[in-house]
Amino acid sequence: MTLYSVQPKIRLEVYNDRFKNQLEQFNLPDEQLQFTSMPLDKIHRPDISKNTLHVLILQDVEPVGYFALEDGEKLHRYSTNPNARLLTSFSIDRKYQGKGLAKKGLSGLQGFVRDHLPGVDEVVLGVNKRNHAAYTLYLKCGFEDRDEEYVGPKGPQHVLHLSV
Repeated sequence: MTLYSVQPKIRLEVYNDRFKNQLEQFNLPDEQLQFTSMPLDKIHRPDISKNTLHVLILQDVEPVGYFALEDGEKLHRYSTNPNARLLTSFSIDRKYQGKGLAKKGLSGLQGFVRDHLPGVDEVVLGVNKRNHAAYTLYLKCGFEDRDEEYVGPKGPQHVLHLSV
């Protein structure tokens, strides 16, 4: 008898309300909340651009991660590129951390942006200089550090770039 290993399918999908109940169960360790926000808190913030794309990292049909792709005023703090989007609030649910899902989710980012945001040619983000794990992850996923810094309310951040 031959046994086959079936890998769960990881994909990116634009948020819609059918995932709301699952995201209400989303959990992050306190030490990570200093660098990000809970998905539903971000999705329902009234002060972000209406053009923000809320993105879920799905494992099969289960939301395991979240991030936003913003434009508008906040983006301009990190980039002068009019064709860029700012990646914010990246997180993986506590029960799925340590399984490589962040890296797998980010590996589909460029294709996702090309499909859902035509004309966008770059994704930028700010990662707090104290958040070494996230910084390393983003570099492994193709983001480039061009020695730019943004000093935000939670301290200095590396500004990272990903060409799309």
